Amino acid sequence: MDNIITKNISPYFSSHDFVLYHQDSLDLLEDIAPGSIDMVFADPPYFLSNNGITCSSGKMVSVNKGGWDKGLSVMDKHEFNLQWLNLCKKVLKENGTIWVSGTYHNIYSVGLALEQLGYKILNNITWYKPNAAPNLSCKYFTHSTETILWAKKNNKEKHIFHYELMKEINNGKQMRDVWEFPTTKKSEKKHGKHPTQKPLSLLERIILASSNIGDVILDPFNGSGTTGIAALMHGRKYIGIEKEQEYLDITVKRYKDFTEQLVLDI
Repeated sequence: MDNIITKNISPYFSSHDFVLYHQDSLDLLEDIAPGSIDMVFADPPYFLSNNGITCSSGKMVSVNKGGWDKGLSVMDKHEFNLQWLNLCKKVLKENGTIWVSGTYHNIYSVGLALEQLGYKILNNITWYKPNAAPNLSCKYFTHSTETILWAKKNNKEKHIFHYELMKEINNGKQMRDVWEFPTTKKSEKKHGKHPTQKPLSLLERIILASSNIGDVILDPFNGSGTTGIAALMHGRKYIGIEKEQEYLDITVKRYKDFTEQLVLDI
């Protein structure tokens, strides 16, 4: 992955084709070479930390996740989405695609920003969680889905989509845009927890569907590194950007655990 980062910026962790940066994504994305990334997966802040409550493992807990998720005004939220999505478009290859996960708190802004920036939205994936937590207020239907938007940088370029593989995974039938995955397993959080951690199986499907072996995958909001582990599992290269050191440390532990297991399995 030489020459992808245009400035002399030391990574927080680097091993073979797995690189992590302790940076603000808006800063580091400026220093990634244009047209150097094959696929982006992003799970940006939901801006939910507003002192509300939710249910986790049957207990009432605060929705506050940290300063990185502090609530913003509607316009500030949209401006943030425009900024990072514009930078991602710059670094994507002409046939590159981007996946963005979110809830109703931010996904409508993301969708509008994608269209404003000239992306072509390919799919609106609904991730259904059969084991979603109940709502405590009993004032509305229980939230059990997240939306994942899939978009291509350039509508004139043919993007990567492994249709036949997805059909094979789906027992010989065309795969539809409603995906059922339980929430993240406890075993995937053994090295530490991230409040919005995605299941590994979800990221595996995304990476297998829209990238090739050897491609460079970027996650500008690395979190606990699920995108990176999925990329590693399937022979892709990975760049993760994260502001919070504690989550980078979790990612490093997950990486080392995975690679050590590979050695033991040989």
